[in-house]
Amino acid sequence: MDITTTKENNHIEIERVVDDVEKQRSPPQEPRPDGGDEVGVDYSKRAQWLRAAVLGANDGLLSTSSLMMGVGAFRSDVKIMVLTGIAGMVAGASSMAIGEFVSVYSQYDIEVAQMRRDGLKNGTGSGGEEEKKKKKGLPSPAKAAAASASAFVVGAVVPLLAAAFIKKYTVRLGVVVGASSLALVGFGLLGAYLGRAPYVKSSLRVLVGGLAAMGITFGISKLVGTAGLAT
Repeated sequence: MDITTTKENNHIEIERVVDDVEKQRSPPQEPRPDGGDEVGVDYSKRAQWLRAAVLGANDGLLSTSSLMMGVGAFRSDVKIMVLTGIAGMVAGASSMAIGEFVSVYSQYDIEVAQMRRDGLKNGTGSGGEEEKKKKKGLPSPAKAAAASASAFVVGAVVPLLAAAFIKKYTVRLGVVVGASSLALVGFGLLGAYLGRAPYVKSSLRVLVGGLAAMGITFGISKLVGTAGLAT
């Protein structure tokens, strides 16, 4: 009886250890906003396209609005202000696309080279079916470039539309700042929602940074214009 009891106790203990190991191996489930369990969602995998989209839109908004505010500091003509914004939008979108393409392509080359080294190390060689499947899962440089450029244009359109139909100088500047601020809060909330980050903290961080960028650009441009360096 003692031997039988000991075996049963050992069997129960082994089952408990196995259950504990399985629980540790199982990934934690993140709660959904509606209270349910969202299984199989890895928010870290969203970082690649989320970074390109949200940062692209923020860059487009801030670069264009700050550029327009800088020109508006010493030029009251709406035509000059809008044309400056359009030039900044085209230049910025092109720069974002090229930069993202080069960056993602470099990452792609590194991943492919590592796959080939792993294949040679494991004896499977390079160019096999497994390597082809892994390549399909890598980020596309062309898609990343297109996403960055498109997002930049979306952000840049906000201050352009805000300034295009307002002729009065002071009102135009105020509308550009107001529209840009609302868009910054919106982008911050969108990024927080998609990444499951704190809403208030994310939106305030984006808003404060954007207002600081516009204010610094306006202030420095105003000083340059007052000093007579810009005619």
